[in-house]
Amino acid sequence: MSSAGSDAGDGGLGAPQTKTPGEKASGPVSADGSGWTRASCPCCAGGPVEPLVLLQLRAGLPRETKDWVITLIATAVKQGGAGLSAHPGEEPSGDIIVVSAPRCTLLRAAEELGLCKPYRTGDMTAFSYHDRSNFRDADDVQVFLTLAERQYIVKYELEGLRAQRDLKIPGLPEGRLLQRRDNIWQKLKAVGVVQGMFPLNDEDKLKALSDCWYSGNQLTQPLDKIHAYFGGTVAFYFSFLEFYTWSLLPPAILGLILTVFSGSVNKEAMDSISDSKVAAGDDDDDQTVSGHMIQAVFSMLWSTVVIEMWKRRSTLLAYRWGTMQLAERFSEPRPAYHGALGVNPVTGRVEPLFPAWQRELRMALVSVPAVGLFLGLVVMGMLGFYWGEAQAQSLHAEWDSLLSSVVLYLPSVAHIVYTNALGTAYRQVALALTEFENHREESAYNDHLTGKILVFTFFNYFAVLFHIAFYKQDLPLLRKRLASLLIITQLVNQVTEVVIPFLVDRFLSAPKRKEKKEDPQEDKFRNQSSLPDFPGLFSEYIELLVQFGYFSLFSCVYPLTAVLLLVNNLTEIRSDAYKMCKLFKKPFSAPVAGMGVWQTAFEVLSFVSVISNCWLLLLSPRLQELGQESGVTGTNVVLVAVLMEHLLIMIKMVLAKLIPDEPDWIRVKREQNEFISMQALGQQKQ
Repeated sequence: MSSAGSDAGDGGLGAPQTKTPGEKASGPVSADGSGWTRASCPCCAGGPVEPLVLLQLRAGLPRETKDWVITLIATAVKQGGAGLSAHPGEEPSGDIIVVSAPRCTLLRAAEELGLCKPYRTGDMTAFSYHDRSNFRDADDVQVFLTLAERQYIVKYELEGLRAQRDLKIPGLPEGRLLQRRDNIWQKLKAVGVVQGMFPLNDEDKLKALSDCWYSGNQLTQPLDKIHAYFGGTVAFYFSFLEFYTWSLLPPAILGLILTVFSGSVNKEAMDSISDSKVAAGDDDDDQTVSGHMIQAVFSMLWSTVVIEMWKRRSTLLAYRWGTMQLAERFSEPRPAYHGALGVNPVTGRVEPLFPAWQRELRMALVSVPAVGLFLGLVVMGMLGFYWGEAQAQSLHAEWDSLLSSVVLYLPSVAHIVYTNALGTAYRQVALALTEFENHREESAYNDHLTGKILVFTFFNYFAVLFHIAFYKQDLPLLRKRLASLLIITQLVNQVTEVVIPFLVDRFLSAPKRKEKKEDPQEDKFRNQSSLPDFPGLFSEYIELLVQFGYFSLFSCVYPLTAVLLLVNNLTEIRSDAYKMCKLFKKPFSAPVAGMGVWQTAFEVLSFVSVISNCWLLLLSPRLQELGQESGVTGTNVVLVAVLMEHLLIMIKMVLAKLIPDEPDWIRVKREQNEFISMQALGQQKQ
């Protein structure tokens, strides 16, 4: 990080590069440069200034503290500052600071991040600051870098600031000191100087994006515009959501065909939303073995093809968005990382050090038992569901009325609510545990957090289904449970994710944000700050992962699964887009080359689907009856199932090899870039 690695003898702060707001009130935020700190680089001075990020300060903060923060932001990178531009807002002693970024800071950070940009030849090439004249539009950063990239770079520079010596923050009590190599931004947040930081919306661009995203009748999403405005993390999520949704069309058609043209499958579909005893008739599977077998084999192969095709599409998007070769360099520790000050043996930089054995000890003694406790709560919920199911069945057998038929669904509804509430609580605990583990790199932090979430999610959402399928071996109950999950969970998600936030925003938040065209720009910025923080994409990915598991693992017992998922996701795309644009603050979005560990999770589920579907078919009464009629023993039936399982796994592996993760032309471009980088490195050494 450019700002983090610099050396400054005055504790990370150089002489101010501008007239501070303490000398003169700056006036309203404007694009013509008035009121902004001056850029230290001559080539960046003058011209319009683009407000990018808003810093929210503590109300009543001493003016000298705010002036010091502005000086820190505006000081040149070589002198230990962030090399950015700052505006104090309408009032010098107010509680906001608006931040922009000069051209040189943006371009240098683009090189550090390893972004690829169009070269003069038209190819996407890793950007080099010293070779910037040969890159298209490098002189116009608003064209060269997307809005999301410019805003992320501001965050990147601010969070990389580290003090070069012990330093007192002006205007704060004596105990509020910055020690050498402390992360300045983390300290400012810890002592309450900075309350928050978020990227500012461009209302014109946001309205244009909304009109072509969710307000019209478009069947596809404007992915490039989403990437330009919201960044790579958000764009990859919506790209996968769209790809996965339309991939559900073939299995949905197959499910409808099986349901319409097979009386028994139709009966099962109706029975799944009625009394389970009716669905448990003797003829439940007599005439539908072939249909379920087709559905099982199709879903296994479908899951493989979809994941492999997505990996190929993901590579295409990463190339198009310039993130295929993100730099994997030895960066500064993440802001929340802490430890005893020392010299990093790899980079040679002075930074906090935390022994790996202590981290592993924390994971072994705290994280693992805590995760185990929550998994135990999942088991308790499952046992409670079975007890409630038995009580409901007993009550229905005694009363045999419409009311008792409704009571049959109460255990499923209660268990769904319980698992959702437990999942919400667990995510907060997982965040605290991962923070406690004190990972140095942001990627390691995200991987461990996601890993905890995935383990719990798989256990929480699928334990009951696996228990019903393979321990109780009750296919009618499994079918009814799956139908309940698909219908009730989707309704609950739509209400909690869209309806409630919409009502809160419409009747509580929106009236407070009413603004007129002539209102000061600072008031409009504050209106954005009144929106709640975007909660991230964890819940969205979890929902898709659970959906994928329902279909790939268990759809052979309920062929209409894909139909329900397709209908849900067609509305999910628009509701998620609406939330992004209207209900939350705009989030920062780091440049990424794909979905990361989530893609691995989908691949794992795709592999497990082979085992699940093969053994579900083995439980078919009709298949077992055919085995008995032909004189095949139960052991031989199991051996045939195992053989089919291994055969299908081999077919999945062959399909994965036949569908390359990246097109040949992208592989050639990537290898050319690697060769050019190697040549440039050799020239530097000479």
